Amino acid sequence: MKEPVSESKLQAKLEEMGIEDISRTTIRQCTMLGSALEEEVGEKFSHLEFGVPGIPACRIGIEAQKKALDSGIPSIYPSVQGIPELKKNASRFVKAFIDIDIDPKGIVPTVGSMQGSMTSILECSQLQPGKDTILYICPGFSAHGRQPDILGIKNEIFDIYEYRAEKLRDKLESYFKQGNVAAILYSNPNNPAWICLTEEELQTIGELATKYDVIVLEDMAYLCMDFRKDLSVPFEPPFQSTVARYTDNYIILLSGSKIFSYAGERIALACISDKLYMREYPELHRKWGIGRFGDNFILNYLYVNTSGASHSAQYALSAMLEASVDGRYNFVKELRNYGLRAHRSRQIFEDCGFHLVYDKDMEQTISDGFFYTVGYKGMGNRELLEALLRCGVIAIPLNTTGSGQCGIRVCVSRLLSDEDFVLLERHLKMFVKLVSE
Repeated sequence: MKEPVSESKLQAKLEEMGIEDISRTTIRQCTMLGSALEEEVGEKFSHLEFGVPGIPACRIGIEAQKKALDSGIPSIYPSVQGIPELKKNASRFVKAFIDIDIDPKGIVPTVGSMQGSMTSILECSQLQPGKDTILYICPGFSAHGRQPDILGIKNEIFDIYEYRAEKLRDKLESYFKQGNVAAILYSNPNNPAWICLTEEELQTIGELATKYDVIVLEDMAYLCMDFRKDLSVPFEPPFQSTVARYTDNYIILLSGSKIFSYAGERIALACISDKLYMREYPELHRKWGIGRFGDNFILNYLYVNTSGASHSAQYALSAMLEASVDGRYNFVKELRNYGLRAHRSRQIFEDCGFHLVYDKDMEQTISDGFFYTVGYKGMGNRELLEALLRCGVIAIPLNTTGSGQCGIRVCVSRLLSDEDFVLLERHLKMFVKLVSE
C-alpha cells in the first residue's frame, strides 16, 4: 500500500456489511471486513485479529489420528465421557505440568474449550436456587462473554486493570457476598492482555470461592506459555499456576488448539476436581434425576449437546499428552516461537509511538506470548481501529473483550516471516503519518 484506504471507501464497506460501529464488531466480522478491504485494495494486510495457531500441528497427534481412522473408528460413536486412554493420559498430564491430582473419570473431552465453558456455565447456573449469575474477570475472550447471553444466563464483568493484588479481594467479595454468583471465569495467561495472575491473586480467588461456594472456571488455553519461567519439564517445578491449589471448587479447561496447534479438530478437556465431580446437588436431582455434578455434566449437558467429542481426535490428543508427559515431545519449546514474535512486533509498535495497555504483572513486565495489547496517544477504540484498517492493519478493539481501556489486541500467530514484520512496520508508519496530518 502506497497510501491509506480512503475514508469514503472504508465507510462504504462498513455500510455494505451492515456495521454501524466498528468498535462493536466480533472477531469474525473484523476478519471479514479486513479481508474484503484487502481484496479490494489488492495488497496484503497485517492480520493481528484472529487467534489461530501459527505453528504446524503436532505430528504425533496426526499420526495417532490417522491410525485411529484406519482402524475403523469413524463408524463407532465415541463414549461421551471419553476414551479410557485419553482420560488416563490427561490425568498424568495435569499432574506433570500443573501438579494437581485429578481422577481420570473427572476429565472429559469436549468439542473445543468453547463447549467446555458453555457446558460449565450452563450447569453452574442451575445448581442452587438464587445462584444464577456468571462473573467474568476481564479483559477476556469475547466469545466467552457471549455464551451466557445466548443461553439466557445472567452475567457480570469487571476489568481487572485497576484491581490487582489486594484490590482484587475487595472487588471479588463485593460480587460474591451478594449471594447470586454461581461461577467465575477467567483465562490465565490472559487473552487478550497476557497478564498472569500471581499466586497470591489465585489464592484470593480460591479462598473466596470456597467461602462463598462459587465454582471457578479456569481457562488454560495458553498452558505453560508464561515464558518468563521454564515450565517445560514434566513433574518438576516450576509448574503452571492454578487456583486448584486453593479450592476444590474448580474446573480447568485445557485445549489442544494452542498447546498442540490442533485447532482444526476442535478437541479439548474439562478437568473437574474430584470433590466437585462427586458433589450432590438436590436441585440437579430434582430437575434431571441425577444429583451428582460430574455425572450431570457428562450424561445430561454434554450428551444432549454433541453426544461426545470426535472419536479420532480423542486418540490424537491422548497421544500428544502421553508424549509430553514421557518427555518425547516438548510442546513448550515449540510454543516459544510466539514469544519471539511478540518481542519483535512489540518493538515495532513501540518505535511507532504505541504503548502497552496491560503492561505489568504487579512489578514485573508481562511475558512475551501469543497476545498483547497496545494503545496510541489517547485515541478511542473506534477512531484507532478505523485508522489502522485504512493503513492495512486488522485487529480487534479492547472494548469487545470486556475491557474499559482504549486500544487493540495484537495476536502474533500470523506474523510468520520477515516479510510479515517488514509489512507491519510499513503499515504502522503509514498510520502514524495519517493520524499526524
